[in-house]
Amino acid sequence: MKDNARVLALRKKSKSDINVLVVAEDHRQRMAFSDTVRSCGFTLVDCVSRAQWQEKSELANTTVDIWLIDSDYDDGMITATTASKPAAVLVGFSQAPYLNESQQYAKWQRKLQRKFAELLALPTLVNAAAYKKSEHETDWHYVVFLGASMGGPSAVKEFLDNLSPTLPVCVLLAHHFNHTMIETLPRILNRHNKWRCEIIASSQRLRAGHCLIAPIDKQVVCDSTGRVILLDQAWVGEYKPDIGHLLKNTSDVHGSELINIIFSGMGNDGSQYLDLIQDNHSQLWAQDPSTSACPSQPQAIIDSGYCDFIGSPTDLAQKLTNYIGERAASHSR
Repeated sequence: MKDNARVLALRKKSKSDINVLVVAEDHRQRMAFSDTVRSCGFTLVDCVSRAQWQEKSELANTTVDIWLIDSDYDDGMITATTASKPAAVLVGFSQAPYLNESQQYAKWQRKLQRKFAELLALPTLVNAAAYKKSEHETDWHYVVFLGASMGGPSAVKEFLDNLSPTLPVCVLLAHHFNHTMIETLPRILNRHNKWRCEIIASSQRLRAGHCLIAPIDKQVVCDSTGRVILLDQAWVGEYKPDIGHLLKNTSDVHGSELINIIFSGMGNDGSQYLDLIQDNHSQLWAQDPSTSACPSQPQAIIDSGYCDFIGSPTDLAQKLTNYIGERAASHSR
């Protein structure tokens, strides 16, 4: 559905002034929509499920130029979209492939970009060259995702102290932490080693020798180009940041190039989606509960039956170093 007069007016706007709202039920689908909308240079108003959309009353007063709907388009949704007076409402899409299925994902993304290009008379959206990493962005081959909670700072620090920042790895850390104390975490982890630790305050790229820390108040997602995208929406659920949510996201994106490690912590965050990511061939390791200040979180990973390695923080650092060396030797052969 489109309003030709509004479409013509929309074509006169700069891309960054075009507001897009996504309503989709599947998490992977929302992530793919978000990635594509941002790659086109548009402004993503929000990317939510139908239930989340209904809860966010403020969205009713937000200007939306284009709706992307991959949910039930019933009378209630029709009434809401009509009332917002958008230029276009695009409904119904094929399932997006996993981000680590690069060729299939690029084909799916290009199809959506083509819809935008035709709608807005912007052929450059389709003709633009595919993203290529610049030389300084090819310094990592593996992503290391760390999850921690109570007792985590000392465990993660010990791990980083024993891991060389010159290895071809980048680190993403999700740590349950006191909101008023989160700013101190980089200083704790940086001390006496050469890792560069920082809290994610804007969308940026993963880099070797850097440990990016997920914020407590806003969600982040990874995409297939090595970006960590900061979303303007809070974490959903009990845990902030949501280790399980990020672990699934990073596994879907980076597949066999990902090593997940769960350290000391209370609860079972990180173990929620393990049965869904087995086909991604990511590594899953855990801190030995006997060396953890709080053993329940790594124990939940071990009890899942999917854990590939268990050790102290020092053992885990040595295992990662050896693992990377073995993979490099295997590739060279």
